[in-house]
Amino acid sequence: MDKHLYLIINEHAGSGNGKKAAAKLKKQLQLLNVQHTIFYTEYAGHEKELVQQLAEETLIPWTDDFAGDLFPLVVLMGGDGTLHSAANALSHINSEIPLAYLPCGSGNDFARGTGIDRQIEKALSQILRADEPQKIQVIAYKDDVQEEKGIAVNNIGIGLDAAIVQAANTSKAKQALNKFNMGSLSYLFAILRVLFTQKGFPILVDINGKGVEFSKAFLCTITNHPYFGGGVAIAPQADPRKPVLDLVLVERVNIFKIFWLIFLLTRKKHMESKYFHHYQSSKFRIVSTIPEYVHADGEILGQRNLDITYTLDQRLFWFTND
Repeated sequence: MDKHLYLIINEHAGSGNGKKAAAKLKKQLQLLNVQHTIFYTEYAGHEKELVQQLAEETLIPWTDDFAGDLFPLVVLMGGDGTLHSAANALSHINSEIPLAYLPCGSGNDFARGTGIDRQIEKALSQILRADEPQKIQVIAYKDDVQEEKGIAVNNIGIGLDAAIVQAANTSKAKQALNKFNMGSLSYLFAILRVLFTQKGFPILVDINGKGVEFSKAFLCTITNHPYFGGGVAIAPQADPRKPVLDLVLVERVNIFKIFWLIFLLTRKKHMESKYFHHYQSSKFRIVSTIPEYVHADGEILGQRNLDITYTLDQRLFWFTND
């Protein structure tokens, strides 16, 4: 099927990697004679505005009997945060409009989890060769305390991983490191700091009506595919094409046991630990009366008390794994 690609490019993604990837992409588009229009994000959240404008003026929902000459396809190029923002923007307009993605961020967990190649040229080929979109499971969340709802394409974390993101984003060193394309180091520094300072917190997990309480939760993550944190397989059994969510919860233990858990994680044996808990369900509810940082796809939602319900939803993503 012939397509007109409407590309929204975040050149600042991946500590500047987006600019290099964009140069490769433009050469490839010219070489393959692909019909396209390019938009560049100019500030934080601009991708949301561009997607909304395209959805209102140009994009159309996917139907199996599409009979036009060129299908208008929006393609996001950036990191997981850029994708998160665009996917939520489309959800408010029409969830049947398909979205394509070219990864060039620091983590690229959505690409890993779904099988999108992390080389721009190959990922573009996956888009061009596809004749229809795929149905991918995403996480729909609703926070009754904040009266907030949205979707996440990767995972939603409470506690440790969210505190790490918050510490990295507010680090004075991050801006300086970004100038040398070394922004990822700020996350390493944040990890080392937060590992020692993050306290355990009480949490209630409701799994289809059955409550499980933990007095010292350390990390609590809902995910729809195996990866978080830039390629860490926290939930190896998770599958974005199956109608089930995975919840991973780690209890707060002493620092020596934490480093042992990290070692097990690198060996993919972490699920054998008694401090590591894994559940699967189509619906979860998590309640915490202690304010904790929360993130969705690496975007901080704030430090808050929680009463969040997680369910499954589907979105259309345009690529092929063939």
